[in-house]
Amino acid sequence: MIKKILVPIAFSKYSEGILKYSAGLAKAFGAKLMIVNVINERDLLAVQKITSFGYTVDTEHYLLTLQKERQEEMANLMQKVGLETNMVSFSFQVGNPAEKLLQMIVENKVDTVVMGVKNRDIRTLLTGSVAERIFRRSPVTVISYRDKEIAALLRKKILKQMD
Repeated sequence: MIKKILVPIAFSKYSEGILKYSAGLAKAFGAKLMIVNVINERDLLAVQKITSFGYTVDTEHYLLTLQKERQEEMANLMQKVGLETNMVSFSFQVGNPAEKLLQMIVENKVDTVVMGVKNRDIRTLLTGSVAERIFRRSPVTVISYRDKEIAALLRKKILKQMD
């Protein structure tokens, strides 16, 4: 039985679809949604490095600004999707995204993870995507959400390979 669903959100153009899908799943099972946004510690280290070159950038202020912006985005997304606040929690984490998500799965006794698979961030070419690492290492079921655009691209690739 699914009682807790972890939904990592990166505030990409796919986030609304991921939330709608997750909300439908949660409603069907009477489950709670744990929505999380992980701020990559590499980004904070980059800000600290800039500071070491003499620029006045405050890491704490940067983090607070990010959290405020993302809380506003989350509120807008929740309103668009029509999520009931009593069935949803939203949190920020700072660290290695894959490691933080895996820790949350175990510590919060999550039953299922719903996440997107598409990320066009060039940094993932060398390190692999967070989704890929979660799919390989998660102790619970991971559902990979695909919107119509991604599904159409994947179908097109498969058809091209069949020719």
